[in-house]
Amino acid sequence: MSKYKSRKTIVDNIPFDSLAEANYYKRLKLLRKAGEIKDFELQPIYILQDAYKRGKRKVQPITYKADFLVTYKDGRKEIIDVKGMKTEVYRIKKKMFEYKFPDLEIIEVTA
Repeated sequence: MSKYKSRKTIVDNIPFDSLAEANYYKRLKLLRKAGEIKDFELQPIYILQDAYKRGKRKVQPITYKADFLVTYKDGRKEIIDVKGMKTEVYRIKKKMFEYKFPDLEIIEVTA
């Protein structure tokens, strides 16, 4: 169990950080099968700030890994983030994401 009391769960041989995230995955599968959504992607990664060099030191990029990217039948896309707790790091990355990707919205689903 993690420090946020979430329990790692495996569904379809895919590891999820929490039971809530695994359940949302199952829901998305049903929505896709019913034709309500076109498709979805698991854990897409977005670069919020590129890697760079400072002197001889290489600084790693700042990334945001979403839980799901959902594509609707009309082509619209939205990010789904299943949240049990909003950490300060998450709040900062969300602001950076919204600035860099203004056409995508993060929908927070509470666990």
